[in-house]
Amino acid sequence: MTRLRVPDFVYSIRFRLTVMYSTLLFALAALVLGGIYLAVSRSTEAQPITKTYRAEKVLRDSSGSEQVVGQVDVVKVQQVEQAVNYQTMQNLRTYSLGMLGGLFVASLGIGWMLSGRALRPVRAIARTAEDIQATDLSRRIKLGGPRDELRYLGDTVDSMLDRIDRAFRAERQFVDDASHELRTPLSIIRANVDAVLTAPDATDDERRRAALVVDRATTRMTQLVDDLLATARRSGNAFHDTDVDLGKVVHEAADEYEPLAAERGLTIARAIQGGLLTIGDHDALRRAVGNLLSNAVRLTPTHTTLTVAAGRNGTWLWAAVSDAGPGIPDADQLQVFDRFWRSADGDSGSRRTGLGLAIVRQIVEAHGGHVRLFSAVGEGSTFVMWLAPRDGSGAGGPPEGNPLVARSTG
Repeated sequence: MTRLRVPDFVYSIRFRLTVMYSTLLFALAALVLGGIYLAVSRSTEAQPITKTYRAEKVLRDSSGSEQVVGQVDVVKVQQVEQAVNYQTMQNLRTYSLGMLGGLFVASLGIGWMLSGRALRPVRAIARTAEDIQATDLSRRIKLGGPRDELRYLGDTVDSMLDRIDRAFRAERQFVDDASHELRTPLSIIRANVDAVLTAPDATDDERRRAALVVDRATTRMTQLVDDLLATARRSGNAFHDTDVDLGKVVHEAADEYEPLAAERGLTIARAIQGGLLTIGDHDALRRAVGNLLSNAVRLTPTHTTLTVAAGRNGTWLWAAVSDAGPGIPDADQLQVFDRFWRSADGDSGSRRTGLGLAIVRQIVEAHGGHVRLFSAVGEGSTFVMWLAPRDGSGAGGPPEGNPLVARSTG
């Protein structure tokens, strides 16, 4: 037995809207015409217009005198009137049903046309969404017309596509940069391993030097992978907010990097106040301070002093790391927090940030704070993290100046 296939348009919103509008209009018209029919029917049956009565029969003789000889009934037309009323109601019923049928058919056509016009923006949104691919997110709906709900829907979808496009672009750039960063240590490892394997007469010192180079390259790769993982977690807002003592966080980070600083002949000086309570993720904030210290230890000349400090300025808390490194030109100070930023200056090829400073900004901004840089070429750099206190009294933005300079001058 062949199963009857239902047309696809029956399942469309346009068809359902058409049927709903037509049915509603049909019901309203039926109520109106039914009410008129009942009212007319009752008014015609309540009291007939024709009345029955008796009249005297009068005869007139040749002399002109009149004489009453009896009574006669007037002709009764009530039955004729009822028949006329019945036929009138039949005609009214027939015309009403005909009008209802015609109105329903007409409402189907008009409803189909109007619902199609109302749903035209939805079809435009659907076509644009079908045309958009993961490799090309440049298409936009750009819906015109009045600012109704459909226009709002189109604008919302466009905004969502903008965010997705930016995310895809950032993700592709991130993967490209990460691939580039990983390629260098991998090439170093491969070159040194090949050199040792292809030189059977290599001395122990040569093998040891190659092993040290490989160790440094793998350490760099490990740090990069850790930074990539941290970036992915911070992008997902995977924070565990608790009461945090910012001074304690800075002390812990300084303790962690003090041995590395000592290996390079550096001294870490501390100027940390107590009672710096805020709300945030303790481990994330410690990583942010640690990244600042890692950057300073790597770039600061040997036999110099690093300064780590924390305090309160007005209603804002701050933590700072200051070094005596080469400094950063004004033109580069806005880019140092970008992922895998490298200085364009040829004589400072070692100056790169990788993901460290990008993670610092990401963590601080996720805590509702700000990170600032104060630097000059040949005078070192000071990175400052500004955070709101636990009581939420950090109204407005943080102070613009360098808190370490303000403290020393005060």
